[in-house]
Amino acid sequence: MRAALAVSCVHPKWLAAAFYLRNSVRMQNLILHPECAAGPITSVSASVQPTKQGCRAQFRLEGDVSAIKIPAPADVSRQDNLWKTTCFEIFWQPEGGNYYREFNLSPSSQWACYDFDGFRLNSRDAPVEVIAIACVHNEGGLDLSADIASELPLPSTVALNAIVEDKDGNIQFWALAFDPGKPEFHSTTCRAIALENGR
Repeated sequence: MRAALAVSCVHPKWLAAAFYLRNSVRMQNLILHPECAAGPITSVSASVQPTKQGCRAQFRLEGDVSAIKIPAPADVSRQDNLWKTTCFEIFWQPEGGNYYREFNLSPSSQWACYDFDGFRLNSRDAPVEVIAIACVHNEGGLDLSADIASELPLPSTVALNAIVEDKDGNIQFWALAFDPGKPEFHSTTCRAIALENGR
């Protein structure tokens, strides 16, 4: 028997999105970094879609969700160091420059957003109007949807990443693509999605 659905973050406007929105945009499979050991999560997929306000993203974990750490629900707020445990990330780089913006999205409903002038250069808090996160999970899967209101120019290249921590403290890194060597989400290689104006 499947476990009852657990809701980590409830907002009436976004709860339905956590169930249905990911079906309206093609989900892309992320790959596990080759240096990471297999763990309770066996598959990760994600999608992103530009909106008038910024973007909408969805992430899906499949596997033994009961064996991973899921941050407890919290008040919506900007928070650093979310990447130290299970969370999701978006990197957004406008065409024609080195500048990029990073979003960290936690199942707790907390978030972070940083701007960089180049590879890990001059990190600083980035302006955000609002980020609304909905997260639902049961024993076999976790869905997170995020609606982001922030200036996100097009055309751009975009990365979708996931960090998964199991209850033994092991970390998995998932992305669309990786450079050889250690996991590095700030690499342009991870930004494998090209978004154009009007898409």
